[in-house]
Amino acid sequence: MNYKEFVGQVQHRLEYAEFGRAVRATRAVLTTLGERLQEGEATDLASPLPMEIDRYLTEADHGQRFDYQEFLDRVADREGVDRADANYHAQQLLAVVGEVVPAGNLEKIDAQLPEEFDPLFELVETAAE
Repeated sequence: MNYKEFVGQVQHRLEYAEFGRAVRATRAVLTTLGERLQEGEATDLASPLPMEIDRYLTEADHGQRFDYQEFLDRVADREGVDRADANYHAQQLLAVVGEVVPAGNLEKIDAQLPEEFDPLFELVETAAE
């Protein structure tokens, strides 16, 4: 999947009319996820993604410790949405990532994060079944 296809999938899932809003959501979620992950895991997750997108994961300040509520607050702040929308957008983004990234890579990420991050992977698991 190339950059335009990836962002187009995000745009479709989030029902955004503007491509730019889908890019902003993608950047907000993946940058925040990259901050939470260790560098190696972020790189593994990013490697199958289009290079215009993988940098959101790889250029983050890795290994920060914060809970799921802080994750949602950071996404909401970066994207300019409320926490409920941030949660929905994060779930949809991970579902699109799940279409590109091998299941094993996502399972490693899920295993690294505390259980409270499980809602992030709900749509990924549904898509895989």
